[in-house]
Amino acid sequence: MSNKMQLPIQLQKLGSTRFAQLYPQQPIQEEVVKLCALSDFAFRSLESQPQLKDWLINPDEQFSRDVPAPFDGLDLQQVDENQCNKILRQYREKYWLKVAYLDLCCDNPISDSIKYISLLADMLINSANRWAHAQTAKTAGEPLDEQGNSLPLMVLGMGKLGGHELNYSSDIDLIFAYPRNVPTQGGRKRIEAQVFYTKVAQKLINALNQVTGDGQVFRVDMRLRPFGESGPLVMSFHAIEDYYQEQGRDWERYAMLKGRLIGTPNQYWDEFIQLLKPFVYRRYIDFSVIESLRKMKLMIAQEVRRKRLTNNIKLGAGGIREVEFIVQALQMVRGGREANLQTQSLLYALEQLTLNQAMDEQEANELKRNYLHLRKVEQYLQIF
Repeated sequence: MSNKMQLPIQLQKLGSTRFAQLYPQQPIQEEVVKLCALSDFAFRSLESQPQLKDWLINPDEQFSRDVPAPFDGLDLQQVDENQCNKILRQYREKYWLKVAYLDLCCDNPISDSIKYISLLADMLINSANRWAHAQTAKTAGEPLDEQGNSLPLMVLGMGKLGGHELNYSSDIDLIFAYPRNVPTQGGRKRIEAQVFYTKVAQKLINALNQVTGDGQVFRVDMRLRPFGESGPLVMSFHAIEDYYQEQGRDWERYAMLKGRLIGTPNQYWDEFIQLLKPFVYRRYIDFSVIESLRKMKLMIAQEVRRKRLTNNIKLGAGGIREVEFIVQALQMVRGGREANLQTQSLLYALEQLTLNQAMDEQEANELKRNYLHLRKVEQYLQIF
């Protein structure tokens, strides 16, 4: 939507009424009128934090990626649950408001917007993880490695979050792991690593998923973890490796193509990535997976028919999921031998598929163009 596009008269009136309600006696600012007219979320956000208006339209702030983390300057052990919830939710509201403004009023490229949302999501998830760890360690102590360093909870972001392609109102799919089975030290009572990290994971999920007076940060979905909903919330590296070697299924390989660690890199990142890689990417061109992909595609098509999702831009025929399926299926088949396909990014994978001559350049460009168009429609609908 171009910044110069005129609003229909009804929307112009709605935006002007909302602006006057928020900022009586202030001169009209067309960008804010437009934003309030086009997005109920933006209007409610400015209603709860009216001081954000000037920050929002400040051109020096417009495309800044250097955003502060939610808990900058705070002692996490002193931040209670209510404070944590408020800080995270107000932070989300502030920066999601900025995305709405950039998209609806500045015609920001959709590829940039979804990357920006993913960056902000990473910051919120990592902040919640650090807070949850600090709060749990306050009474239980924490697991330490041989050098006395704290062992962190590893958070694997899946789906669009993993690909840096997050929607405006997506839920997030996470998997949790921890490096070593060592008991805590320094607390009032030693507890096993599994107990400690389960407490951290529960606090992290509640910090993001719980609905409070300030709303919700993200809906958190844990169903992609080993054993699904019946499985433990967290698992050690060793247990996860055993699971995927012995019981991992092809649909889990397909999902794990998008798996990306979130937070500050540490000495255990590479170990965890290398642990998963043999499961996700076979060393040869994996034609054996084609039958599984065919069945997976058939099940998706049956579900679309069952739910009557005609003209659904995400799940319907020719929708976003179909582009994702084409790209990820080729990554599964060829990614073991062609290392440049080992990426979570759909757009980068498309580029590499043309370089590898696995896809015609014209077809890849058409898929990219249509994918980004549908993502833009999806994003705008969610912001509206």
